[in-house]
Amino acid sequence: MHDEKTVQRFIELRASGWTYARLMTELNVTKPTLIAWSRKHQFQIQNLKTIELEALGEKWLHSITDRVSALGEQLRKVEAAIGQRDVDELTTPQLYGLARSLRRQIGQTIGSSGFTVPVAEIPADEYHDQVQDWRA
Repeated sequence: MHDEKTVQRFIELRASGWTYARLMTELNVTKPTLIAWSRKHQFQIQNLKTIELEALGEKWLHSITDRVSALGEQLRKVEAAIGQRDVDELTTPQLYGLARSLRRQIGQTIGSSGFTVPVAEIPADEYHDQVQDWRA
C-alpha cells in the first residue's frame, strides 16, 4: 500500500505531464497502480493542470482577456478592410484567410482553459439533468 504523500506527488507530477514510465521510476509504483490512481484522481489532475497552464500562460503571455481583446481588435480591422475592398482584388482572399485565422485563434484562446468537477460532487440543489460529464 502507498501513503497519501506518494499519491499526492503522483497527482502533481501527472498534472505536469509526466509519463507513466517516468512516474514508475520516480515513485517506484507499478503501471497498473498508476493507471488506477489516474482514473481515481482524474479531476484533481485536470484542475491542477489547468491551474499550472494558466500560471505559465500569465508568465509568458498576456492575460487571456487581453489576448482575446487584441485578437478581436485585429479581427475588427481586418473585417473593416474587407468591407472596403473590391472582391476582385488579389489581397481579398488573404484578408478572408486572416479573418478566419483570427477567429480560430480567438476560439482556441477562449476554449483553452476550464475546470472540471466530478458530477458526484455537484451539490444536489445545483445539479440539473442537463449537466453532463463531457470528458468521460
